[in-house]
Amino acid sequence: MTAAILTQRLTKTYGRQRGIVDLDLEVPPGRVFGFLGPNGAGKSTTIRVLLDLIRPTTGRAAVLGLDSRRDGVAIRRRSGYLPGELSLYGRLTGHETLRYFANLRGGVDSGYVDDLCRRLDFDAGRRVADLSTGNKRKLGLIQAFMHRLELLILDEPTSGLDPLVQHEFYHLV
Repeated sequence: MTAAILTQRLTKTYGRQRGIVDLDLEVPPGRVFGFLGPNGAGKSTTIRVLLDLIRPTTGRAAVLGLDSRRDGVAIRRRSGYLPGELSLYGRLTGHETLRYFANLRGGVDSGYVDDLCRRLDFDAGRRVADLSTGNKRKLGLIQAFMHRLELLILDEPTSGLDPLVQHEFYHLV
C-alpha cells in the first residue's frame, strides 16, 4: 500500500538557517497525522515542500505515491491545503468565497457546504473583511473540507477557534 506521505532525508535550508534536517517520515493512508513542535521547528516548511510550493535542498518527498518535485500539480489536484496564514478577498462574502473556490475545482455539493457551515456555526452571508479571526478560520476549514479530496493538509487548523467549534472540527476529521 502506497504511503499518503513519505519523506526520505528531507532537508530544506535557507542560507545558514535550517528549516528541515534529514526528515524521514511515513504516514499510511487513512490516518490522521499531526506535526507537533515549537515555532520554527519546520512544520510549515515541510508542508510547503510536500505540496511543491517550495523545493527541498536535498532529500525526497512523495505524496499519494507522487514525487513532490515532479508531480506538484497532480498532488495539488488530489489534495487540499489550509495554510496557517490564510489570505482571503475581503470584499467577497463567505458564500462568494466558497463558490469561487468550488468553481476552481469544477463545483461541489452545495448541500454539503451548507452542512459544514451549520456544523461550524458559520454565517456565510457576511463579508470576509467583517469576519473575526476565528470566523475566517472557519471559512478556510469549510473550503478545505468541501471538496472531499483524498488528502487534507491543514496548518494550524484550530487556531482562533472556540472550544465548541474545535470539538466539531475533531468530529469532521
